[in-house]
Amino acid sequence: MEKYAWKASFKDGCKEEYCKRHDSIWPELIDVLKTAGIKNYTIWNVGNELFGYYECENGIDFAAKVQSESPIVKKWDEYMKDI
Repeated sequence: MEKYAWKASFKDGCKEEYCKRHDSIWPELIDVLKTAGIKNYTIWNVGNELFGYYECENGIDFAAKVQSESPIVKKWDEYMKDI
């Protein structure tokens, strides 16, 4: 199983909103992650920085392809871009 990590940040004052949105993650987005073979997805927060980690059951390339082709992921990215 391949592992993947990423780093990002959110805008000042947006931590509460970031957490709120992720606490109510869309079921259809969870389905996309499952289809992509993503397991053990965790996000940590330090200040305004985010560190994510997940394991790819079918490899990183497959997980990336499924996510990049998903209209749900595109919609989520649009939903999150203001924070």
